[in-house]
Amino acid sequence: MLRARRVEEHSLAADWDELVALTTMQISVVQLDNGETRIRQEFPDEELVESAAARIRPILLNGDACFYQKALASLGYFCRALPLDTEWVKATRAEWRLRVDPSTPEEAGYWVVISDTVTGEDQGLDRHKLAMAWIYGDVVHHDVERRQEGDAFGLFERFRGAVPLVAWTMVGTIELLNYIRALHEDGVLQLRQEVLDERVALKSTTWEHSGEVFFAPVGTKAPTTASTPLPKVWARLGKTADLSRFRTGFGDSYCVPLVHHACLNCRRLKK
Repeated sequence: MLRARRVEEHSLAADWDELVALTTMQISVVQLDNGETRIRQEFPDEELVESAAARIRPILLNGDACFYQKALASLGYFCRALPLDTEWVKATRAEWRLRVDPSTPEEAGYWVVISDTVTGEDQGLDRHKLAMAWIYGDVVHHDVERRQEGDAFGLFERFRGAVPLVAWTMVGTIELLNYIRALHEDGVLQLRQEVLDERVALKSTTWEHSGEVFFAPVGTKAPTTASTPLPKVWARLGKTADLSRFRTGFGDSYCVPLVHHACLNCRRLKK
């Protein structure tokens, strides 16, 4: 649930129709006056798809706890006495395998064949293998074998193959998430409230808290717990304090600051 909600929070999922469109081959063909045919596809920025790939990666791996098929198998167990839900689970499992783990190049949607006119060498890879070369060779790992397998086709062919896979995985994950939510509302599943409410993605990356700042000479031993009273050597920062004396990491310093701030009824210390 937590991983699926993090996928749901990704900006690629903000427009559902656009996300679904990315799962298909959106190609435009234009015949120019000179007889040339131009074939065109447009994709989101690579960095955007790359961040989405990082969020879905554990869902693609059968060794991870949140692997999609594991979640679907668990759902099938809880719905085993419900015929309609059982059929939905079976159909969803089959669709996932076809779109995310195809067994043949034909199921993969398309494949690319290239020839080296100098050496005469021919190579070919289907869309799924190109996608895996981008995800695991270029992005979330540096899988040498996958990288070498897709190297001759170039970065853009690998990326082009990966976009539908990333998008479809996001769509399948969010649909499963909503199905689980519906089963929870119907009482078929009893989920802990925190998996529904816990923050899974940051909306703002500005860190700001109210609190007090204390400082002491460099080398002063810091408190070991948040509840330990501060020794007198720690002085509270006042309006007239010289902030330039604080350690920064860019040159010499004379003092090390300690920040007190309250959060969720506890005291935390940050050195």
